[in-house]
Amino acid sequence: MPESPPRLQPADALPDTLPDTVTDTVIDAAIDAAADTGSSADALRSRAVARGICRLFARNDIWMLAEMPLRNGRRADLMGIDAKGQVVIVEIKTARGDLLGDGKWPDYLDFCDRFFWGLPPELDRACLDGPDFRPECCGVIVADEYDAEILRPAPSHPLAAARRRVEVERLARASLRRQQVAADPSLREWDRALAR
Repeated sequence: MPESPPRLQPADALPDTLPDTVTDTVIDAAIDAAADTGSSADALRSRAVARGICRLFARNDIWMLAEMPLRNGRRADLMGIDAKGQVVIVEIKTARGDLLGDGKWPDYLDFCDRFFWGLPPELDRACLDGPDFRPECCGVIVADEYDAEILRPAPSHPLAAARRRVEVERLARASLRRQQVAADPSLREWDRALAR
C-alpha cells in the first residue's frame, strides 16, 4: 500500500519568510536541474547552455521547464510551450561522445511539435547533418550562459490534438508544482510523495 502524503502542517510550523522572488528561485532550480550528472565541468557547461537557451526562448515567448519527465520514462532536458501552444523539447549535449552515443533521442519526438539539439559553441556539430540525426526533424541551437542562437530552425511535426493537450497539461502541473515548492520548501515532502 503506498504511503499517504504527510499531514498538513499548522501555519505556525511554516517558515516565516519566503524567497524574495519565486521566479528567480524557479529559474535557478530549472537551470541546476538541467545540468548533467557527469563531471563538474560538464555540469557547468550544461547549465550555461540551458540558461542561454531559456533566455533566447523567453525573448520569443517560449517558456521552458527543465528535466521534464515524459510518459515513456525518458526525461527532456528542456520542455516548453510556445505562444501558439506547440510543445518544444531541447536535448542538451556538451560532449562529443555523449552526442554520438545518444540513441534515446528519437523517443522524444513523440512528445513534441518541435525538437532541438542544444550545444555549446565549441562542440563540433557536423554529425547533426548526417542521416542518423535526422536533420529534417531536428533544429540546432548553440548557446552559452548569456544567450543562444538558432542555427537550424526545428521543423514543425504537429502532435495529435489529444496528445498535445495531455503534454500541455502535464507541463502546467509540473510547473505549478515546482513553483509552489520553490515558494514554500516545506511542500517538498508532498512533491516527493506524489512523484512516486
